[in-house]
Parts: sequence; C-alpha cells; structure tokens
Amino acid sequence: MRVVVLPEIGTWEGWRDEARALLGAGVPPEEVLWQRGGTGAGDLFAEALPPVSGGAATVPRRFVDLARLAVCHSDPERFARLYALLWALRDDRRLLEDRGDARVDRLTRMAKEVSRDRHKMTAFVRFREIGAPGAERRAFAAWFEPSHHIVELTAPFFVKRFGDMDWAIFTPDLSAHFEAGRLRIRAGAARPELPADAAEDLWRTYFRNIFNPARLKTSAMQSEMPKKYWKNMPEASLIPELIAGAQARAREMAEAAPTLPPPRAARIADRRAEADATAVTEGGPEALAAALSGCRRCPLWADATQAVPGEGPPDAALMIVGEQPGDREDLAGRPFVGPAGQLFDAVAGRVGLARERAYVTNAVKHFKFTPRGKRRIHQRPNAGEVAHCRWWLDLERERVQPKLILALGATAAESLTGDGRRLGARRGGVETTPDGTPVLITYHPSYLLRLPEAERFAAMAAFEADLGRAVEMVGA
Repeated sequence: MRVVVLPEIGTWEGWRDEARALLGAGVPPEEVLWQRGGTGAGDLFAEALPPVSGGAATVPRRFVDLARLAVCHSDPERFARLYALLWALRDDRRLLEDRGDARVDRLTRMAKEVSRDRHKMTAFVRFREIGAPGAERRAFAAWFEPSHHIVELTAPFFVKRFGDMDWAIFTPDLSAHFEAGRLRIRAGAARPELPADAAEDLWRTYFRNIFNPARLKTSAMQSEMPKKYWKNMPEASLIPELIAGAQARAREMAEAAPTLPPPRAARIADRRAEADATAVTEGGPEALAAALSGCRRCPLWADATQAVPGEGPPDAALMIVGEQPGDREDLAGRPFVGPAGQLFDAVAGRVGLARERAYVTNAVKHFKFTPRGKRRIHQRPNAGEVAHCRWWLDLERERVQPKLILALGATAAESLTGDGRRLGARRGGVETTPDGTPVLITYHPSYLLRLPEAERFAAMAAFEADLGRAVEMVGA
C-alpha cells in the first residue's frame, strides 16, 4: 500500500503532482492511501514507499476544473475518489459526460457544494478594524467557519476586492493574511477576540433597510444564510426582531400603498382622451405633429430622435401605411425618405401612383433600433408597441378618411386588420379595417431590398402589380 501525505497548504498542487506521477507509473487506485497533513505513520496497514517517477498524463480540462474544486471538499475520501476517476479516464476520456456514472455524479455534487461554500464566504465574512489609528495602511481581521477547505481557493477574491488594506481571515483550517500587498496562507487558528467597530452599525442599517417583510420566507432565508454564520454577522442580531414584526410591517406597507383610482377617474380619462383626439383631428397636421411629439405611450420615444408624423393631403383617397421610421426618417422627421422610400417612389412612378396625392404614414411613429457601433440596426416593433401607436393611426384615418389603405408589410397589416401573419399568402388581397375601410396588403419595400437577387424579380413584379391595382381602385 502506497501512502501519500498531502500538505495542508497547497493541497491541490500536491494532489495534482502526486496523481500525475502515480498515473504515469501505473499505480492503481486500490494501492494508494491518501491523507492530508500528518505523516501517515499511524496507519498499521500502510507502507511508505519511495516517491514514484513517471511520465506526464494529459486529462480533459473539465476534469482539472472539477478536481480543483472537489479537492477542497471536507469528504476524507475526496482524494481517492478523484484518483479513481482519473484512472478510469485513461480508458474512456468521455466518461465525464456520463452524469449517470456514480463517480462523476458524486464528484460533481462535491464541486457544487464547494462552490456554494465559497459564495457563502465571500458574502458573510465581516471584517473588523484592528489597526492602530493613523497607520499608513488600515488593518482588518475576520473570523469565518467554512464547511470545506476553501481558504486558499477564495482568498484571491478578497485580494482583488480589498487590495488597498491589510487584512487577515482566520478559520479553524487555514488562515489568509494580506500584508503590504502580499498574500500568505498560514495554519488555522482559534477564534480571536476581535473588537467591535463602526462598520457593524452600517451592516445593521443596510440589512434593516433591505429586509422586506412582505416577502419573508424563513426557511428560504436560512437556506441562503445558515444559522451557523449568524454569530459572526452583526446584522444577524436583528433577524429575530424583524421576523417577529414582519406581519405587522407588511400590513402597514399594504395600508400605505397607493389605491386604485375610483371608476370615475377612468371615465374622466376617457373624456380627456376624446377631447384630445377631437382637438388633434380638427386642428390639422400641425396639431397632430405637436401632439405626437409629446407621445409617451410606449418606451420607443426615449431613444428615437423624434416622432415622425404622416404627410400628405388631408383628403387623400389613398393612405399608404408602412411599418415605422427608419434611420433616415428618424433624423429627417419625414416618412419614407430612406432606401425603402426611394424604392417605393421608383415603383410608384412606373404605375402612375403620384405620392404627393397620397397620405403616407407608418403604423409606429418612433424608430426602434439596436445600436451596433456607429450604426443603428432596425428592430421590428412588438405587438404592444403596435397597439399603443394604433391610437395615432386611427386619428390619422379619421382625419383623412381614405377610400383605400395600402398596407406595406406585416406590421401595417397587424395594425390595420389585427393580424400580421401569413403575409405572403395574403399579399394582393383586399381586407378591411374594423370600421370597414378597404385594405390592400402588399410587401414592404425594405423586404424587397433584403431579398436575394434570384427571388427579388418575382417579388418586385408582384409589388408593382399591387401598386397598380391601388391606382385603379382609387382612380388616381
């Protein structure tokens, strides 16, 4: 039986080097006895042999990540479990992908437990100041009782977070000391007597203010903040008091919450909306543009340069409705002046559709986009944004009262008919708005610009035919 005694400091590196040598020398797992610390002389069945020399072994990166965590677990069999899995990987390098394998499952669960313990340490360590007043670097110390051997693994987190001060974290296993910018790991210690400081009141104030009595679940709280840590956390002294008064505080919060407006408030709001709509309709294009500039019905206004109203004769027989302003329209404040608008004008000119005699607008009045470097990439409006902006389109329709509406694309079809699906099957057909206005559905010019060359010819011909039919229907 080969005895391998691993150091208490540098355990991971020690296990890694020993396992590599043992694997290279072909020593099977059942012939190795692992232990951390001590000399191993107390085991009557162990035989200390000279160090093994062997070639380097290559293992999957995933095993290294798993072993680095699992080796910190408190399970005394962790070293043997890891070496047994490493031995098995010689014959099956894909073994780590088999979560049904008991060895892989057990070590994976151990690694997760270590990760959770590390999270607890970073969250629940509470430093107290111990340095002399006026010292060049302030000094702090803390006591923590982890469930696993995680001090070496977690200490770099505190170095990064608290690199401008000296500190020490004492635990029963190992202790981490950071002094003058240098980290040292030392042996464990008994709990030191640490003085209270002003930071404890800050922790209590913070915890009292984030505690929400209406969402209190004691079992869930204790799962995330186990009681074993409470004695070292100054804010934990508030927990019994906060739990005891949670129901009363929740009632107070509910009573202080704003109430729903009475039904008459909704009626007043409806009358105001009707009055605003009447003022916009009777006031002409300027009134509509002024009202639209202050629209806050959906969040799109926040990023757009401006709202883009429709334009054209107030008594136009034909209304043309697109999707939304593009980048060029957003900057110019006019609809259909970008590449899609230029394509529309070119096709309209071939069929005798005079744009200046039509009312041109969009279903959505603000430009929706995603920034990508210096460019603004168009994003299709969602159903909520289309629904919010329908109020403006309905005002335009009421003011213009067209004989025919030409819906360009799925968003326009959705806003006008309530359905934006299956546009290809519906293209060229005439449907109606809820109030009975005819709607001729066709492609959006931007869709034609995105099509591959091989598909564009047929789609362009269909688009041109639809615009020609619109001219015939309105007699323009």
